[in-house]
Amino acid sequence: MNRREAIRLLAAGATLPLAPGKLLYGLREARTLVSAQMTFRTLNPHQNATLKAMAEMIIPKTDTPGATDAGAVEFIELILTEWYDEADKNRFLSGIAETDARSQALFSKDFVDCTPTQQAEILSWLGEKMTEQADREPDHTSAASDQGESFYPMLRRLTLTAYYTSEAGATDELHFDIIPGHYDGCAGMNSNKEAAERQ
Repeated sequence: MNRREAIRLLAAGATLPLAPGKLLYGLREARTLVSAQMTFRTLNPHQNATLKAMAEMIIPKTDTPGATDAGAVEFIELILTEWYDEADKNRFLSGIAETDARSQALFSKDFVDCTPTQQAEILSWLGEKMTEQADREPDHTSAASDQGESFYPMLRRLTLTAYYTSEAGATDELHFDIIPGHYDGCAGMNSNKEAAERQ
C-alpha cells in the first residue's frame, strides 16, 4: 500500500462501521502511535495552537467530546510526519501560514488570538474557497487538482478522520459497536414464533 492510498483510506473515517478488518487494524495502530507520541516533530507550538483552535471549531465539544479531546492535532501531526510526502506537508503548513496572513489582514492578529466570531469568519472564507475550487474542478482532472488537495479540505478530512477513529468519536458519536448485538446460537427455528404465541 503506498502513502497516498493509505491517506485516502484514513479519510474514510466517517464510514468506519463499513471498513474492512485490515483498515480498522491500521487505524488502531495509528491511534496507538498517536497516544505514544509525546513530542511534535513537524508542527511548531504556534502551528499546534492554530490547528487546535481550527479543529475545535470544526468539531466543537458539546455533550460529546470535541476534536481536541479526541487528540485530533496529535493525529494530524503523526500523519504529517509519518505519511505525507514533502509536497503535501509543505502545502498543509503553507495553509496554516495563509490562514494567519488572512487573519492579520482582517483583524491585525493571528488566528489563535482572534475572537470566536472572527475565527468563524476566517473558517467561512476557507470553506468558500474550498467550494469554489470543487466547483471549478468537478471531475478532478485539471492541472490544479494534479498539484494536490488544498489546505482546508486536507484539514477537514484529517480532523474528521482523527475524531471518528478515536474511541470517543466512534463510541459516543457514531455509536459504533465492535461486538454487534445479541447472538443466540442455540435458538430453535420456532422459538420466536412460540414466544410470540405465549404473549
